[in-house]
Amino acid sequence: MKKLFITALYLLCTSASFLVKGQDIESIKDAYNKLVFSYDKVSGIGHEKGVTRRDPSDIIKVGNTYYVYYTKVYGRSPGYWGTLWYATSGDEGYTWEEKGEVLGLGKKGKFDSQATFTPNILYAEGKYYLYYTGVKPTPGNEKGEFENNSTTDITAIGLAFSASPDGPFERLSNEPILKVSVESEKFDSYRIDDAVLLYRNGLYWLYYKGRSRSHGKGGPAHTQMGVAYSKNPEGPFTKYDKPLLSGSHEVMLWQEGTGIAALASLSHTFEYAADGIDFITKPLNVKVENRPNAPGVFRQDLTNPAIKGEGLKWGISMIHNGDEAYLIRYKVESKN
Repeated sequence: MKKLFITALYLLCTSASFLVKGQDIESIKDAYNKLVFSYDKVSGIGHEKGVTRRDPSDIIKVGNTYYVYYTKVYGRSPGYWGTLWYATSGDEGYTWEEKGEVLGLGKKGKFDSQATFTPNILYAEGKYYLYYTGVKPTPGNEKGEFENNSTTDITAIGLAFSASPDGPFERLSNEPILKVSVESEKFDSYRIDDAVLLYRNGLYWLYYKGRSRSHGKGGPAHTQMGVAYSKNPEGPFTKYDKPLLSGSHEVMLWQEGTGIAALASLSHTFEYAADGIDFITKPLNVKVENRPNAPGVFRQDLTNPAIKGEGLKWGISMIHNGDEAYLIRYKVESKN
């Protein structure tokens, strides 16, 4: 069944690529070479003594209100701690009002019992779906904590849902929807994180970052981006067998024209795939100066899939500041 699904997916994506065959990759490269980032401080989710806010989701707009979801931690370094919170804005992300926690820790012993973090959001089939990463304590840890460099395969992606973007959000189950691969040679056999969603060609695409067991202790430098698919936003998701993009520790993607663009954080480059998969054959490799950290982007297609090719305009990213990491707004403009 899995092989049949992957084969059908390949044919679907190949067919879809014919739709963008006339799209000029050099024109895309030229346009992205002209893009520059600038930043503004924000109120409500900016710097606060003794508080870490990080991992902002992509931003959605519901009515006249913008929503962002993020990880919040009190009085601890920004490691594997925290729960999911959210804030709203009425002025395109300059002023925010923190509304509260939307998803706390999972039940004792479950995959998300120590921390919930790196959320992302999607509206589909009448529900708001909150995808997130969870960890539980490493077995045998004397303090009952998750070890950052643990060789135990613990990180997983979970899912919660609500009829409203304000919640309350309810877990789909106490089990994850996406786990690390059991085969040690796979690029995501050690850790997975950072879900990014989109609806394309009749499927829900869940992009994520992964690291293999052979590179487990090598840190983010060995992180690669992968993707999984489902006909339903709740899964089950089937993984594409190969990684799509290296040097992509913090996955950020958006629809550009009829294809998919990405910001590969570690290589500091913009990349593009006409079919949403092949970022490698014709790499964009446009160097990004002053790039945002752990960014989310404003995407109208997350609540209205009829909107296509919106491009990169603005979003929310983070400032690394020890125990007091915080969120800021970025915008993207052309040099000309």
